[in-house]
Amino acid sequence: MNAPDLDRLAAGRPGEQVYVEQEPELGEATVTVLDPDGDLDTIHRWVREPHAGFWGLAGLSRTELRELYAYVDSLPSHHAFLIRFGGVPVVLLQTYQPECDPVGECYPVEPGDVGVHFLLGARSRRIPGYTGRIAALVARFLFSRPGAQRIIGEPDIRNRPAVERLTRLGFQLGPEIDLPDKRAQLAFLTRSRWESTTTHPDLPGEIVVS
Repeated sequence: MNAPDLDRLAAGRPGEQVYVEQEPELGEATVTVLDPDGDLDTIHRWVREPHAGFWGLAGLSRTELRELYAYVDSLPSHHAFLIRFGGVPVVLLQTYQPECDPVGECYPVEPGDVGVHFLLGARSRRIPGYTGRIAALVARFLFSRPGAQRIIGEPDIRNRPAVERLTRLGFQLGPEIDLPDKRAQLAFLTRSRWESTTTHPDLPGEIVVS
């Protein structure tokens, strides 16, 4: 297991705020380290929603889910966060070092690679381009770490909307890979590609990730 890579991945104590910005349409956005106890009601509700089926956590009890994220919190290579707008939790975000994950056995990991998953939860109001705005925030948060050089996506290949969104948002598709719980589509977004992109069909001036 690698030592904590603080230049590449944000980390902190449960409940600690690690990032904040003002989003033009959604207001103040904050990223806090997931608290397996304090945030349990929120994430347990979210993983049981129909749209969360590809996360594969719907069958876990509250105790099992709490133990899972307490274990994630104990790892130096994997992290979980809640994104809030105006104090309201809206997204569950997970980041990880690919070389410390099964995905790292399926492609040549490069220095600065950051794996990511995010699950949309509550939505307080209808906003055009909502998913794109969330994804752009995730990209800005990940690339705010100086050591982060490439974002790695690995959606289930059956989740065609997610794969198609990656291509629209600037990711370059890699091979399909077999992971313990799914067959996945690898996708890559480099820092240089993200920084050089000046237009986007859903959110002008941004390149976004999902």
